[in-house]
Amino acid sequence: MRIVFAGSPEFAVPALKKLVESGKEVVAVITQADKPAGRKRTLTPTPVKAYAQSVGLPVYDFVKIRNEAAAVRGLNADIMITCAYGQLLTQEILDCFAGGVWNIHASLLPKFRGASPIQAAILAGETHTGVTVMKTELALDSGDMLLVKRCEIGGMTCGELTQKLSLLGADAALEAAELLEKGDKQLLMQDDAKATYCKKITKEQGRLDFTRPADEVCRTVKAFSPDPAAYCFLNGLQLNILNAEVSASSGVGATGEAVSCGKNGITVRCGDGSVTVTELQPAGGKKMRAADFINGRKIKAGDVFG
Repeated sequence: MRIVFAGSPEFAVPALKKLVESGKEVVAVITQADKPAGRKRTLTPTPVKAYAQSVGLPVYDFVKIRNEAAAVRGLNADIMITCAYGQLLTQEILDCFAGGVWNIHASLLPKFRGASPIQAAILAGETHTGVTVMKTELALDSGDMLLVKRCEIGGMTCGELTQKLSLLGADAALEAAELLEKGDKQLLMQDDAKATYCKKITKEQGRLDFTRPADEVCRTVKAFSPDPAAYCFLNGLQLNILNAEVSASSGVGATGEAVSCGKNGITVRCGDGSVTVTELQPAGGKKMRAADFINGRKIKAGDVFG
């Protein structure tokens, strides 16, 4: 079975790698065009392109895939597997693959269709999430499901959960390819009545509001970590808050007030309960343990975060 793989970020690399190393016939890789990166704005390939080139796969970095149906059709592939590719596919592109186009989506569909499913699951307080392999249709993340793989969220940050789901997505990609190769596909329709949607998150949405309950503040921190990072201010200095835990002790103080500072971090009073900040990054500075920030900045109980 001839496979085209379409993906762009680091998240998609393990899926492509798994297909290649398992001996599947990946005939081409489609990815986003090179983009400027770094201070010198050097044109840089996507992680998927870099890996594909390292193993000698043909790569197509179309600026707009919707204009390239003839080239895609010319690959003579049976299916396409997509993972965080980053461009919308037209019906003309979908029709290039007799066996269908199959997308690896990082949520338990129909929950969290859209651009930020990992962050959305953490923000919603879900205990589990996973990856779904679905048949791609024109409507957003609405296609019939081929398989689902679940995992526990626990206390992971978005960065940690993304890594876990990336590896889970690799397992899903291989399993999907094998099912499709055998013709053993039993599709399950999504229940549109249970669908939820999530848009791309912005830095502004990460501004911490300590009048909110502690568990909500903590989920915001974890959902935005490491990027774009939740943030607040202390004495005019912006602090990116990279990790926090709900504190067992609420302490006494106004919302946003540091009720204790020590080796475990900075405990801040919230509207209901408190959170202990364990890792942060001052604006323009390096990531550090909150305990080290306390020592360097002489933070003390009574200081107010806002």
